[in-house]
Amino acid sequence: MVLDNLSESLKSIMRKISGSSFIDKDTIKEVTKEIQRALLKADVNVKLVLKLTNTVQERALNEKPPAGMTAQDYIIRVIYEELLKILGTDSNFDLKPQTIMLVGLYGNGKTTTAGKLARLFMKKGLSTGLIAADVHRPGAFEQLQQISGDVNCGFYGEKEEKNALKIVRNGIKELEDFKIKIIDTSGRDSLDQELIDEVHEIKEKINPDTVLFVIDATLGQQAGPQAKTLHDAVNIDGVIITKMDGTGKAGGALSAVADIQSPVYFIGTGEHMDDIQIFNPKKFLSRLLGMGDIDALMEVVKETNITEEEAEASLDKLMSGKFDLKDMYDVWEKFAKPGLLKKFFGALPLGKMPGGNKLDESQLDQADEKLRLYRVILDSMTFYELENPDVLNAKRIKRIAAGSGQGEKNVRQLLKEYNAMKKNMKSIKKNRNFKKMLKTQLKGGNFSLDDLESKML
Repeated sequence: MVLDNLSESLKSIMRKISGSSFIDKDTIKEVTKEIQRALLKADVNVKLVLKLTNTVQERALNEKPPAGMTAQDYIIRVIYEELLKILGTDSNFDLKPQTIMLVGLYGNGKTTTAGKLARLFMKKGLSTGLIAADVHRPGAFEQLQQISGDVNCGFYGEKEEKNALKIVRNGIKELEDFKIKIIDTSGRDSLDQELIDEVHEIKEKINPDTVLFVIDATLGQQAGPQAKTLHDAVNIDGVIITKMDGTGKAGGALSAVADIQSPVYFIGTGEHMDDIQIFNPKKFLSRLLGMGDIDALMEVVKETNITEEEAEASLDKLMSGKFDLKDMYDVWEKFAKPGLLKKFFGALPLGKMPGGNKLDESQLDQADEKLRLYRVILDSMTFYELENPDVLNAKRIKRIAAGSGQGEKNVRQLLKEYNAMKKNMKSIKKNRNFKKMLKTQLKGGNFSLDDLESKML
C-alpha cells in the first residue's frame, strides 16, 4: 500500500502499546515522540504533528478508558481517532449528475485525472464528457482529446480559442446530454494572479456543482500554501491526491487537506486510466495502522470463486488451528491465483494479534511464489501423510523429495510454513469477534468499518 514506511512505523507503535504490561506517563510520552518522528518523516506539517501528538498525550494521560476496555486498547483508539481528524471522517463523493471543475498546478496530473474520473464515472453508469479549458499549456487540447478517445467518453474543446470561459460555456451546452461534465482548467508552474483570476472567473460565471483540487502527493510542504490560495479563490469542495503509489512522503498533501478542511474524495495509484480509487479515510487508516481491511478481505474471498458454504468451511479449517496438510492443500488450491494469499493476510488486522505479534511477510511472499511448487510436493505425499503431518520423519521426507523432484530443502520449507501458518491461525482463533465478523460477511451480513473499530480496537 501507499506510505509503506509510515505504515510500518505506526504498526510498530501499535504493537508496542499492545505488548506493554502496563501504561504509565513515561510510556505515553515515549509513544507520542515515536508518533512525531513517524509523521515528520512522512512530511506531515510540523505544527499539525505537534497539535496531534499533544492532543494524544493529553487524552491518554487524563481520560479514563470505558468500562471493559484496557488502557492499551484505549490509547490505540485515541491515536486512531486523532489521526482520523487529519484525513477527515467523511469523504463520500456523491455519484450524481453534476458539473465538476478541476483546479491545480501544472504537472500535478490534472488532465490525466480528468480521464481517470471519466472512466470511473462511466463504470458507475454515468455518461461523462470532458471540456478542454486549459488554453495555456502546449498540447493540453490534444492530450485531453486523446484521453477522451482512450476512455471512450465525450469531449469538447476549441483548439485555437484562448478564452477559457467561452470554451467552458460552449462545452456545457454541447455536452448537455451527458450526466457528468468535467472541466479541465489551466495550471501554472507556480500560483500567480492570472491563474487565480481565470479559475475564479470560471467558478463565478459557470457555478459548477463541485470544485476538486488535484494535488501531487510528492509536493511535500509546498502543498499547504497552494491549497489555501486556491481554496480562497474558488472554495474547494474536495481533493484528489495523485501519485500516491510513488511516494513515502504524502504527508504534505494530507496536511494541506487538513488545513483547508476539505475531504479527500479520490486518490491516484498509478499511470493507467483505471488507477484511481474512491477514498475512504477509515478504511485507509485501518490499513495504515494494521487494523485490517474487512472489505479487502471479502474481495479476496470473492476472487477465489467459491460458494459461501465453501468459503465458510475453508475459514473454519484455517482458524481451527487443527487443520492438516490436506486442508492446507484444499485452501491453497482456492487461493492459487498469484498474489491472492498475500492479499488475504494483508487484509487481516495484524496489529491486533494477541501479544502484538506480526505475521512474517517473507513467509507470505515465499508461500505466494512457491504455491505451485508446494502443491507438487503435496501431490507426492500419501493420503495418510497429508492427514497426519507429524509422521513426516527424515525417511519420508527423503522419499517425498525424490518423488516430487523438488529436493529435501523445499519439503522441509513447506513443513516450516505449514507450522507457522497453523500457529498464526491459532492466534486469530482466540479473537472471537474477528471470526464472528468474517462469518457475518460470508452470510451476507453488513459489517461496517464502525463495527471494525468497536470490535477490533
